[in-house]
Amino acid sequence: MQKRGDIVAKKGTVTAVVNQKGGTGKTTTCENLGIGLAMEGKKVLLVDTDPQASLTISLGYPMPDRISPTLSDLMKKIVSDQPIESGEGILHHPEGVDLVPANIELAGMEVSLVNVMSRESVLKQYLDSVKKEYDFILLDCMPSLGMLTINALTAADNVIIPVQAQYLPAKGLEQLLQTVNKVKRQINPKLRIEGILLTMVDSRTNYAKDISALIRENYGGKLKVYQTDIPRSVRAEEISAEGKSIFRHDPKGKVAEAYRVLTKEVLQNAEKRRKRQLEQLR
Repeated sequence: MQKRGDIVAKKGTVTAVVNQKGGTGKTTTCENLGIGLAMEGKKVLLVDTDPQASLTISLGYPMPDRISPTLSDLMKKIVSDQPIESGEGILHHPEGVDLVPANIELAGMEVSLVNVMSRESVLKQYLDSVKKEYDFILLDCMPSLGMLTINALTAADNVIIPVQAQYLPAKGLEQLLQTVNKVKRQINPKLRIEGILLTMVDSRTNYAKDISALIRENYGGKLKVYQTDIPRSVRAEEISAEGKSIFRHDPKGKVAEAYRVLTKEVLQNAEKRRKRQLEQLR
């Protein structure tokens, strides 16, 4: 007989890493947080939901258009009600995470979703079939609020919003929060914002410090803003085509340390949620 704790623990948590602006550190966060969680002994699946395939490329697959099957193929099977084999489309990365890759075909999939029944939940249907195999599933979202991002928000339990501390992001952040709340209200009532993550923070400049303080002041009362900031680093920006994480590239650097601390913060949040769920089951 299963214990109640086992029932709660065996459902993988799905997190969408999302911001409709490009260049905010979504892919870097998805990759390094995922590998950070794997280093802590967690079973992690990374899903590239962006036709630009940035996550796929950064994990060491420089020619994603030659990969088959990809997320687009898996979603097509869901739409046409075809069976998906166990492990189909999942690649294994040497740093301990699994990856569902993407390529440009996903752009065509997004267009075709417009005419599909239950179009917002195609990705969720796929993830529901694999989530019991994982502790954490991280979705790297495209820089837009189109149908693929709506699919990611529909499938997600929670959302991490990376915000670059080099410009004032308030207007774009408000638009994203409205979209998240709309999906929560209309499609996915369990969706919650895990936290806002400040990225590319240049702590040497007062400008970055001012933006960091402003976001914490404006949003910290109603949303979690992670205690961890991800610092700007030239070395971190060099690794995007190397196929390895910051932990392999520069393990003693400040960015690797920041992602270690973020990983622990995410795990602490997950443990608090698990305990609350256990309380509700009693």
